[in-house]
Amino acid sequence: MIRLRVLELLEKRGKTKYWLYKQMGTSYSAFDRMIKNDTKMIKFSNIEALCNILECEPNELFEINDDAPRD
Repeated sequence: MIRLRVLELLEKRGKTKYWLYKQMGTSYSAFDRMIKNDTKMIKFSNIEALCNILECEPNELFEINDDAPRD
């Protein structure tokens, strides 16, 4: 399973979820699902926005967790 590492990146940078939510400019429900890895897809525009805001590369945003259950 591939998952976003946004919470880890926020902690590393000393930022909060609320700060990121305000930067993203998306609906809170969509943002919350994305951050909690409770979504089946993510738009390229959201990946790009996260990379720009968090000053990271896409490979830093994601990790593969082979131990996670699959749908």
